[in-house]
Amino acid sequence: MNLKNKIAVLTGVSSGLGKSITQALIDKGVIVYGLARNSEALSLLRENLGQNFHPVRMDITNAESVKNWVEETFSLEKIPNILINNAGAGSFQKIEETEEEEWLKMINTNLNGMFYITKAVSALMKETQESSHILNIGSILGKTARPEGAAYCASKFGVSGFTESLFKELRFFNIKVTAFHPGSIETDFFKSSGIKAHKNMLSPKDLANTIIHILEMPENMLVNEITVRPLNPSKPKSNL
Repeated sequence: MNLKNKIAVLTGVSSGLGKSITQALIDKGVIVYGLARNSEALSLLRENLGQNFHPVRMDITNAESVKNWVEETFSLEKIPNILINNAGAGSFQKIEETEEEEWLKMINTNLNGMFYITKAVSALMKETQESSHILNIGSILGKTARPEGAAYCASKFGVSGFTESLFKELRFFNIKVTAFHPGSIETDFFKSSGIKAHKNMLSPKDLANTIIHILEMPENMLVNEITVRPLNPSKPKSNL
C-alpha cells in the first residue's frame, strides 16, 4: 500500500507504542485519527504532529460512542484505509489477588473495544475496492503464558483468535488482517509486575517502523501474523 494521503484510525495513541506508530504514520503522509482517553496527551500530539493528526477523545469500551463516532466521521465517500487496534490494558497479579474490576478492564479494553471499532470500520472497508488493512496489536503473551498474568494472557489469546478468524473472513474483500505480537517493549507497561523498562527491550520506534513495512507490502502479500522478540531480553548489567 502506498501510504501517502491514506486515512488511518489508531487507538491508544497517547503513549508508548501507539505514540510511536502515530509519528511513523504521519511521517509517511498518512491522515491519522488518533483515539485515546487522555485529552491533554491528545492536544500535545496535535501540536507536535500538525494538521494530519486528528485527536479523538474516546473510551473504546463504550460501544455506542464508538459506533456514533464512526458514523459521524466516515462515509462511503470517506473510508478509512487502515485500522490499528493498539489500545491495551494490563496488570499482573496472582489469580486470587486479581480483582473483578481489573479483569473486566482488561477484557473490555483488549477484546471488547477492539471488537466495537473493528465491527464499525470493517463494514465501511468492505464497501470499497481499495486495499485496506486491519492490524491488531497482540502480545507475546497471546502466544504463550506467564505466571500471575491469567487475565492479561486470556485477553491476548482472545486477540489471537479474533484476528485469525477475521483474516479468513475478510481476505476476499481485499482487506488484510494482521496480528502483531511484540515481546517486552521499553515502556512502563509491565510496571505493575515489577518489571522495569531497560535498553534490551524492544524499541517502540523500531516496532513502529516494522508496522510501516508490513503496511507497505505489495497488494497481494499478507503477513497475517508476526511475533517480534528482543534478541536478549535480560536487563543490561550495571557498570557500577
